Amino acid sequence: MVKSQILNITKFFCKDHIYFPAAVWLGSRILIFIAMFLITPKLVLANQEVTNFGFGTFNVWDSIHYQMIVTSGYEFVNDGKQHNIAFFPLFPVSIWIFMKLGLSFEKAGVLINNLAFGGALYFLYFWLKKHYGTKTAQWATSVLSFSPMSIFTGIIYTEGLYLFLSIAALRAFDNKQYGGTALWGAMATATRPTGMALIPAFLLAAWKQNKPPIAYIAGLVATTGLLLFSLYCAITFNDPLAFIAAQKGWRTSLGFDWQGWLNMLLQIPFGSNWSDGWAANKNGGVLDIWHPLIFSIIVISYFFVRMFRNYSHPAIINFIIYAGYVAVIVVLILADQQIINNLLNVFMVLGSSYLLWRFRQQLTPVMVIYGFCGVGLLLASGATISLSRLAYGIVPLNIAIGVWLSRFPRQAYLILGLFMILLIKLAIGFAQHHWVG
Repeated sequence: MVKSQILNITKFFCKDHIYFPAAVWLGSRILIFIAMFLITPKLVLANQEVTNFGFGTFNVWDSIHYQMIVTSGYEFVNDGKQHNIAFFPLFPVSIWIFMKLGLSFEKAGVLINNLAFGGALYFLYFWLKKHYGTKTAQWATSVLSFSPMSIFTGIIYTEGLYLFLSIAALRAFDNKQYGGTALWGAMATATRPTGMALIPAFLLAAWKQNKPPIAYIAGLVATTGLLLFSLYCAITFNDPLAFIAAQKGWRTSLGFDWQGWLNMLLQIPFGSNWSDGWAANKNGGVLDIWHPLIFSIIVISYFFVRMFRNYSHPAIINFIIYAGYVAVIVVLILADQQIINNLLNVFMVLGSSYLLWRFRQQLTPVMVIYGFCGVGLLLASGATISLSRLAYGIVPLNIAIGVWLSRFPRQAYLILGLFMILLIKLAIGFAQHHWVG
């Protein structure tokens, strides 16, 4: 009897739906913390300012604004400068509650973001497993966990919390749990601006799937978080859209930033020759031959392998592929951070949008509509800064990548390995207080 119970318990905890999300969550946390606290201190040079590698390592860039909100409240003047009213309230409110329990700002922020991300992985896994099976669920969960942008789920940013709330809302909608849709959706719209894309997604998906009136009501109730924040802005700053007006300090104008996109796309093949070199060198000419040369070699090699893979011995082709893979790893490790940011922007916005369109028939309507509404919101934001991070928070883009990888498992492991290497690189950069997206 006892032996039977032990076997049943063992089988329960060994089922993939029990351990897999926890395993990939723990694996990505280990990578981030090793990179930030074990590798980064070894890279500090003698002539660099010594960094205190404690919880303060997590508190830079946007985290500072959340700390100001928690300790001093919101501030806003419509003068076109940067003001913290641009940051939505649920995350700092959550930190404030944990601080009342005795935690420091840094510990509370890190704990909330990491635990919420763990919950997001479980919700995502169960959601996708129900609709698409274990294989797709595992790959999509792995993509979300080991994406280079998952660095922002381990520090004091809103990514983990927003992914948890938005996935919970979308999953509830697909499962016809409209009370959960309204509750989780309202919390998501109070967490970050991209939550606004959930509203048209719920309404349009309800119309497309001919859902009952309660689905429309749930979609409208999900605006509550946004409306309450707007009411706060109206009472405090006499401007119900102060959080939108404050965006001027962070993004120069609204609308598609075609010049920023052009510069970003041309920096990938030409490097500084495009953004800095050509502008500084009035006589023209290539200032750095290595970047475009290496880029050309990689592109030509890729098309060479594609063209002749059916005419050569498989062992030779595999050797070339793996040698190229190692070469790409070396290039990524040595590449300038700005080039990495540009590559991630293009991959997360354009690449994953293409995959979302390609697999639109396989995904549920609310996934597809929310994904494209979110991308549209990003493209209309008026800047290219942080696009990869913001796109990462739109979970259908990660799901589309997971569906794609699940169809090519051998290549998928190589791509997942590249993700891990970039995750380590970005974690090191963040710990050194560099801008990483």
